[in-house]
Amino acid sequence: MARQHNALIAGSDFKSGQTRFKTVMSDFLIGSGLRISSVVSYNHLGNNDGKNLSEDKTFRSKQISKAGVLDDAIKANPVLYPEDNKKIDHEVVIKYVPFVGDSKRALDEYSSQIFLGGTNTISSYNVCEDSLLAVPLMYDMIILGELFSRMEIDGEKMGPVLSYLSFFFKAPITNHDEYVINSFGRQRETLCNLIKVAAGILPDDTTLLNFKF
Repeated sequence: MARQHNALIAGSDFKSGQTRFKTVMSDFLIGSGLRISSVVSYNHLGNNDGKNLSEDKTFRSKQISKAGVLDDAIKANPVLYPEDNKKIDHEVVIKYVPFVGDSKRALDEYSSQIFLGGTNTISSYNVCEDSLLAVPLMYDMIILGELFSRMEIDGEKMGPVLSYLSFFFKAPITNHDEYVINSFGRQRETLCNLIKVAAGILPDDTTLLNFKF
C-alpha cells in the first residue's frame, strides 16, 4: 500500500530498548566466537503498550518481530551456525502490570556454549521510562525520514521504502527481501556512511590502511 500511494515506510515495531540491546549482545557474543544457544527475555510494564500486548494476537506479532533480530548475527557466522544447526532457544515473555505505569522492567539472559562443553551466561536487568526512551529516537527517525524524502541517488528518489531507517525497527522493510539487516553495528554504519556521502564526506574506512598499521 505504501508503494501504491508513494507513502514512506521503513519497518514495523519500533526498536528502542530491550530488542536494540539484544542486537548489540548477539553481535558481541557471536563476533567473539561464542555460540549463543539460549536467549530469554522477560519484561513487564503498565502503559498502553503493556495493555495492548496482554492480547494474544498483539503479543504474537511482537514475539515474531523480536525473534527476527537474531537472524543477522546467526547468518554472519556459518562456522558456529552451520545449515543443519541454526536453532537458538529464544523465548520472550511480556506481562502487563498496571501499577508500574511507564516504568518498564526488562530482564535478559544470554547463554552461550564455550570451550570443552562449558556454558557462559550473561544476565542484564534494565529499568527505564519506556516512552522517554523511545521519543528521542522517534525524533531522529522523523528528521532522517524527511531528509531522505528529499534526497535523490542518480536522479532517482529514495522512497517510498526507506530501508536506511532499518536502524529504528525490529522488523525492517526493504526493496530486497533477501537483504534485510538487523545487526546494530551494520545498521548504524550503513546509515552514518550514507549521510557522510550525501554531505560530501568520505565514508569510514575501517581498514586503517591510511595509518599504515
